Amino acid sequence: MIRILHKIKKYIGKMVPKCLYETLSEAECAIARRWVSSAHRRLMAIQWSLPPQPEFFDHNIDLFYLWLAKRNSLWLERGVFGSLALRERRVLELACGDGFNARNFYSLRSEHIIACDFDPKAIKTARGKNGASNIEYLLADIRTEMPGGKFENVIWDAAIEHFTPDEIMKILDDIKSRLTDDGILSGYTIVERADREKSLSHHEYEFKSKEDLLRFLTPHFRNVMVFETEYPERHNLYFWATDGILPFSPSWSKAAIHRW
Repeated sequence: MIRILHKIKKYIGKMVPKCLYETLSEAECAIARRWVSSAHRRLMAIQWSLPPQPEFFDHNIDLFYLWLAKRNSLWLERGVFGSLALRERRVLELACGDGFNARNFYSLRSEHIIACDFDPKAIKTARGKNGASNIEYLLADIRTEMPGGKFENVIWDAAIEHFTPDEIMKILDDIKSRLTDDGILSGYTIVERADREKSLSHHEYEFKSKEDLLRFLTPHFRNVMVFETEYPERHNLYFWATDGILPFSPSWSKAAIHRW
């Protein structure tokens, strides 16, 4: 009996410090979450309430503030749906902005990523906040200076709407010439608001529907998929385009499909 009591005392003695440390750590985390969230809320207010509006969004604001405040994960869809098309070799990301997706969605599974943007501040932010050994951030205007070479993936995420229809068609020609035979273009854009007011002043052309976006892609690619998600604040369009195999098609190697 005495031996059992000693074991219980020894066990409790070990557990008390852990409970104390865990309680202190939980308190520290709670304070840190609140402080970081408030800091990113202030950063968003400064960047987006005072003119001029930036050309890109710092997605650490999503991560540390907006996601928790709004309970809306739409900002993560872009990286997830882009990742589904990855061939895990060479990737070209156009108009990469702050580089959040390049680092946190593409870099772990890709051999090398070239990510470019025409905004010097975007590239500085990307290098400072979202660098990785296999990501090369380049300052380049894709209308005239799109990086050369061949890529298994080209990602054009939340940027196609920043160009005029003529520029979009020209850029798609350039993308096609840089993709391997079975390479995939993937990306994201938004649907025009019902009142036809631009969602962002920098936008040149906002798409009317899935079909409107489709008409830009089909002249360049044999296989195209455009799909949508809808949230209270935004109507999203996603696209995959290739002369090879689309994700979730019957011959896609990463899926097993059974038909009744």
